[in-house]
Amino acid sequence: MMMTSLIKVLASGSSGNCYIIQAGEEKLVIECGIEYKRILKGLNYSIKGVVGCLISHKHADHCKSLKKIYENFPKVCAPMEVLEKFEYDKYHKSILARSKDTFKIGGFTIMPFNCQHTNSDESECENLGYIIQHKLTGKILFATDTYYLKYKFKDISHILVECNYSESTIDMLDPRDQRTFKSHMSLETLKTTLSTWDLIKTKTITLIHLSHNNGEPKRFKKEIEALTGIPTYIAAEGLEVG
Repeated sequence: MMMTSLIKVLASGSSGNCYIIQAGEEKLVIECGIEYKRILKGLNYSIKGVVGCLISHKHADHCKSLKKIYENFPKVCAPMEVLEKFEYDKYHKSILARSKDTFKIGGFTIMPFNCQHTNSDESECENLGYIIQHKLTGKILFATDTYYLKYKFKDISHILVECNYSESTIDMLDPRDQRTFKSHMSLETLKTTLSTWDLIKTKTITLIHLSHNNGEPKRFKKEIEALTGIPTYIAAEGLEVG
């Protein structure tokens, strides 16, 4: 049987986030911010081959179903704020994610890195991105809910990165709404960021967590493709990127 590798989007955006990376027989779930039954459906109603779940931060649209995930998945990796929120910080299935501390789940080698996000009261929210490596997928970068990325990356095969809004759009909003958006990655910031990375090995870019009302999918795709020359996709339910 042919060994497959792909990235599958179950949900992306402020109403919920969940992604699956499949590498041969192994599956790694990223985020569980939707109902568990939707996650199970995305796994074709079987958790066979699922090695674990990665969580970026404690907001509900990224970890809504964590209790069900703990009941059913072999491992869960998350920053301390998430583990403490659900009182799983001493649970045997838990892997505490710390920036730049590499660990393995199944055949996946994972390195978390710091992202920059805030809570609704503007306090700092502990948030991690992940470099996920598998012999069948190469390196996958995942980063969401971050208003900038302070690191430069190279040798990445597939990028899943937030592109929430355009700064030209939110200029028309009132200051309170602008503060909400400014905890996320803008198109302009993403373009500046990508222009500093070595993308020679990058095969695909998937734009995730677009704002429902202020995201511009066609424009964002066109501008990122024009900048990078790399096939670019907009994360939507059912999208599969190979």
